[in-house]
Amino acid sequence: MAGDQNVVLDLFEHPYSKKGPPRTAAEVTADGDSKIRSLLHNRQRRPKHAVHKARPIVFEDDVTTRVGGGPPAPGPLTLARSVPRGSVFSSFVREHRLAARELCDYLMQATNVRELSLMAEEVRRELNEKLFIYAVSFVILRKPEMRAMRLPSIVEVFPSCFVPRTTLAIMEQQARQPSTTGQDVIITEYGPEFSSTHLKPEHRVAYWREDYGINLHHWHWHLVYPLDMGVDRDRKGELFYYMHQQMLARYDMDRLSVGLNRVEKLANWRMPIPDGYFSKLTLDNSGQVWGSRQDGTLLQEYRRNEFMLEPFDVTDLEQHHSRLMDAIHQGHLIDREGKRVRLTDEGVAPNRRGIVLLGDALEADAGLSVNSPFYGDLHNSGHVIIAAAHDPDNAHRENLGVMSDTSTAMRDPVFYRWHKYIDDLFQEYKLTQPPYTMEQLSVQTVTVAEVEVECAGRKNTLTTGWNTRDFEASRGLDFNSSIPVMVRLTHLDHRPFRYNIKVENNEKVAKDVTVRIFMAPKLNERGIRMNIMEQRLLWAEMDRFKHTLKPGTNTVSRESTASSITNPNDFTFRDLSNLPVPDNPGAPENDLFNFCGCGWPQHMLLPRGKQEGMDFQLFVMVTDWKLDKVAQPAGRRSCANAASFCGVLDALYPDARPMGFPFDRRPMPMLNGQSLDRAEDLTRLSNVAMQEIQIVFTNAQLKEQ
Repeated sequence: MAGDQNVVLDLFEHPYSKKGPPRTAAEVTADGDSKIRSLLHNRQRRPKHAVHKARPIVFEDDVTTRVGGGPPAPGPLTLARSVPRGSVFSSFVREHRLAARELCDYLMQATNVRELSLMAEEVRRELNEKLFIYAVSFVILRKPEMRAMRLPSIVEVFPSCFVPRTTLAIMEQQARQPSTTGQDVIITEYGPEFSSTHLKPEHRVAYWREDYGINLHHWHWHLVYPLDMGVDRDRKGELFYYMHQQMLARYDMDRLSVGLNRVEKLANWRMPIPDGYFSKLTLDNSGQVWGSRQDGTLLQEYRRNEFMLEPFDVTDLEQHHSRLMDAIHQGHLIDREGKRVRLTDEGVAPNRRGIVLLGDALEADAGLSVNSPFYGDLHNSGHVIIAAAHDPDNAHRENLGVMSDTSTAMRDPVFYRWHKYIDDLFQEYKLTQPPYTMEQLSVQTVTVAEVEVECAGRKNTLTTGWNTRDFEASRGLDFNSSIPVMVRLTHLDHRPFRYNIKVENNEKVAKDVTVRIFMAPKLNERGIRMNIMEQRLLWAEMDRFKHTLKPGTNTVSRESTASSITNPNDFTFRDLSNLPVPDNPGAPENDLFNFCGCGWPQHMLLPRGKQEGMDFQLFVMVTDWKLDKVAQPAGRRSCANAASFCGVLDALYPDARPMGFPFDRRPMPMLNGQSLDRAEDLTRLSNVAMQEIQIVFTNAQLKEQ
């Protein structure tokens, strides 16, 4: 087990300078080595001019089978080799996704980690480095026999995606200097100034956009829910909508914390984009930089030819936008045979809700969209045309901007403007759905009597500040140093806290319930209390969990570290090298790490708040587990981490309600005979309670608790 984990780590170390076979090749069994050599021999024997079409991968409970019988001989990896080394690999580009699928199709033939290592090392020198890491990660996540393996943090694999070139240069300088103090590690700090200055208002939230954990989450989520890879996870289209909507809610809370307006959607694509972005990042250790966008850049026709994409422009985006809007308001999509596919969230199975179908069409996965030729590839095309806006015809031979990569896109202010536009399409659909009824909202036999949060001995006051995290950059980049070269990243953090919820169960028997916790700012940009419709999209889910209420009075206590949206574990190379070998490697808790590795960073659970304190509202709703539960397949595994944002491995999404319930729809106009104007009016329901809290930003290093 420990040996296999080290084999995995070797695959991820120094992706830009790895040469030759893996160090563990001698450990591979003779049978496994023979099988791999045979596969490689078959691949090399095929004519070089033959075109390899990747055979479809079918995932059933994440067990991989191949259409048409036994494992085919891998082709020449024509598509995979077409992505140049040292260049951008973008999962937003369909041709790159097909290249990744071809490589994954080949690597999925490995039956264990050591076979995977030999197969991967045989071809890695011919492949784009990020494509290679993407494919190896995908295979380890998907192969049941490899799920006990753990992926190292992508921050250490590709530090140049998280640390600017100037900081890397300082690290290289320090690594070259002979040590006179006998130091056993080199540490360079980065932050909190980040990539720009306060001359630009958007810099005030650079700490949020450029946070390593947020960008790591975005990369991992799109790895778990990939496009055009034959993966059809339960309610994928809805989760694409919900996860990104929640990102926007959290981003807006931090914008309000620093005195900025909420993000405005990128609505008019024929007007210049006001805010530029200069990431200061490099693609690799060769020094190639990501493309930069000047202030006032105009979106132009995409005419670059390095991705085999046909030219497209704003007119194409507008056409696909119009068709999707027609579908939303007509109440149906048109499939490839010209038949209507109804769009509704009422009275249909969760995986056939309109929000799922719309998400699949909008993102868009060609295999899941009901009609990708007609509705297009709006979300991904937008990422690409924005990423190329600074050099749309490649006349200056500039690389694409950071919007082209899932591990860097969230650094750019325009990411949020683009996704605000995408979210507005989803909200346009959500507002066509009927408000929830009293029957759907209420639980007559349950009363939420009181809610409070407790942090460091104080009630209803939460504290944020700064903290740091060390990563070993020399695992990803070769500094030619005999000792580890570390980068110390500054990030927002908060003191841990606890929810205390007093609940009355008026039944004479125990009752299973779902506890749903949301938080939103109380005031808008003008310092005015928001009504329920204005505040609706600012409710950020904080936690969601099952609880059994005994008859009578219950006190439900829940630690913030147990949140259903966060992933508290982001293991480094060193962590994984030092992990003890489990007594039972096949135990479920050892099978789930990589899937559970998806999730919002724990240190970004709270918004920043203000130094004088910022008012927020905490919303707690208890619903009936009988109505929430989902019949799961036999033998499923459970995963406590980040189920709200990432689902559950080998299982259906663990909540039958629409994601974001009860704030995903327009509220009913009246509740218990009175108008429903503000969120606190929902406390007329016995199963809902609210509490006003404050978040205080210390602007100082948080001490260890």
